[in-house]
Amino acid sequence: MELKAQQDGSDDGYSTSAIPADARMSKLSLTMAWWATCSAMFWLVVSATLAINFGTVNTLIGLGLSVVVYALVNQVIVRYVISNGLSVALFSRVLFGRAGAALATLIFFATAIYYALFEGSVIAVAINAYFPAVSVKLAYLIVVIYSVLLVFGSVQTWLDKFNGVLLPFYLLGLVGAVVTALLSGGDHTAWLHLGPASGAKPYGWWNCFTAFMGVWIMMMYTWDYARFGRASDAEYHAKFNFGWAFYTFTFVINGIAGIFLASTLAGNVALSEVSVVFALLKLMGFVGLMFVWISQTRINTANFYLASTNMHSFFTAVFGLHLPKFFWSVMAGVMVYFLMLTNVFSFILQALAFQGIFVVAWVGIAVMHILSPHYEAIFGKEIEYRSERVVAFNPCGLVAWLASSALGIALLEVGGTTATFSAPAAVVSSAIIYRIGLSLASKRHFVREFA
Repeated sequence: MELKAQQDGSDDGYSTSAIPADARMSKLSLTMAWWATCSAMFWLVVSATLAINFGTVNTLIGLGLSVVVYALVNQVIVRYVISNGLSVALFSRVLFGRAGAALATLIFFATAIYYALFEGSVIAVAINAYFPAVSVKLAYLIVVIYSVLLVFGSVQTWLDKFNGVLLPFYLLGLVGAVVTALLSGGDHTAWLHLGPASGAKPYGWWNCFTAFMGVWIMMMYTWDYARFGRASDAEYHAKFNFGWAFYTFTFVINGIAGIFLASTLAGNVALSEVSVVFALLKLMGFVGLMFVWISQTRINTANFYLASTNMHSFFTAVFGLHLPKFFWSVMAGVMVYFLMLTNVFSFILQALAFQGIFVVAWVGIAVMHILSPHYEAIFGKEIEYRSERVVAFNPCGLVAWLASSALGIALLEVGGTTATFSAPAAVVSSAIIYRIGLSLASKRHFVREFA
């Protein structure tokens, strides 16, 4: 598709413009940059937690189904975004209008900030545990400073190389942790039989599958990374780099390792990212600390990068602040640091649950827009995303987004089994409502009258 062009965005990491063909990344470079997101204690711990609550078999079924769904959705997203180079922020202008799109960038950068907070805190706690002379507050500051400095560079010039170097060490660390756990003694088949004392529920796999819908923010992450891909590499990126291979490793391989390590190391301690970190430090010493640092630093390059670029997009669109990229990287770091100093974790978990509903609804609308021929029937091969041309509020997208999100949040608030249908209901209803809106829409719903 052809784009209605906007100013060059190379100076701000293309936060406010589409990435042109001559600025795209090689296949290997984009792979190394993107696979930073596969390494996090979160992937290990969430799978282990699900296994403890719903049983190992149910968890593995849920993980397998998640791989299939993520791979299918990302095939649609990746091919589309490689064809036009638009970011989540710019594409959201098409769906919701220039003012409506600000909500998408706000949710995106806030979620990235929250994840940066979580993963950064894990590194800080590990540093403090191994070096008690370094206070937790000082460790927070150290982690934030170096994380911000890392994202001063771009995906194209630095992060791909940095994460490419660290990837083998993460893999070695993961294998080393499993081997060390094997050599530590104990029942090495216990991980196959984890589950609640009352026995695993027959439909526990549904709980596990819907739990991973809570991290569909990864599809927005995919969007903002995949736009750096070259058209000639679209098949590779759609099927391998952002598809089944990536999610098989991230969900299934990490998940199995997490379940095994939890059953072997955690004992009777309540399972969390921090409890796993303490177990690894006790088992592996300084090597364990380096494994934690590598895993969390890699994922945080993505968190800080996407937080800063979407913060840039939000404040540019809403307040007209045209400030350089490094400023927003610093602002992201300041926000993360001060959140680390406050006791906001329970609130953030609830906020993430609500934001997760908005995210899955956004994905449903985006996929329906891509698959529907209606927009192309109106505009041909062009995509109009310029802020001065698109409408302030696009009712087609906004009604679908807000109505489906309200439905999802209502189901979430009911709790119990009903809450497990909140994300599926949001994504399905968002796609259906948006498709109905598209069938009734005309050009004036997307662009201003003078356009």
